[in-house]
Amino acid sequence: MGDWIAFWNSKHTIYVNARHLDVHYRRVAQDILVHVGAGARILDCGCGEALHADLIAAPAAQLTLCETASSLRAELSRRFSGNPRILVCSTEDVAKLPDGSFDLVIMHSVAQYLTPEELDGVLALFHRLLAPDGVLILGDIVPPNVSAATDALALLRFALTNGFLGAAVVGLARTLASDYRRLRSQLGLTCYSETETVEKLSRAGFSAHRQPVNIGHDTARMTFLAKRVSSENGWDGTNRVSTNN
Repeated sequence: MGDWIAFWNSKHTIYVNARHLDVHYRRVAQDILVHVGAGARILDCGCGEALHADLIAAPAAQLTLCETASSLRAELSRRFSGNPRILVCSTEDVAKLPDGSFDLVIMHSVAQYLTPEELDGVLALFHRLLAPDGVLILGDIVPPNVSAATDALALLRFALTNGFLGAAVVGLARTLASDYRRLRSQLGLTCYSETETVEKLSRAGFSAHRQPVNIGHDTARMTFLAKRVSSENGWDGTNRVSTNN
């Protein structure tokens, strides 16, 4: 994942202009908000710029924004320094938190940049950090049949609806020669089918199902809602779901 972290730490052009950046993060925040209960303790892991995290934090007790890229983390700390409900931290900080620290954990548009083994480790951490009745939202999972062209068409549709189509066309042309295109070609994105994702979550101690609509604008990708399974309810703690009833 190191090359991807370096990319997100750089001055990249994934978001074609300020309008794109704003409406993207507003859409993600609004889609997440429907899952947020009053007084919830929330972790958003790999949150990126999270421009509208204040929307998610408003009904919550606390929202912890976790970001590996140090430049993004510094910007998040500046942006939300006046909001007592928002805490910004590193992945190392999150790993040190006690069991059951959160009611809701969100990881959106991150799994594709992790190896399957790295994702297993992250899911094990989430299982530990969630309260016994906690919920995990795993968003923007890329199915094996979704290509860069599919993603590009999704962006153009989103841009047309939100008033930045011209900038999106120019941005896509610029992406052809960008570090993102190079990394995606060299490293690829980690893809999972719906069945593979549910099984992976099951092995990590979650009961999961796919949501009808993905978080964000890319409808070809998938979001999963997963409930933590305790040892009393069938998970034996050895990275698999027990079949004993």
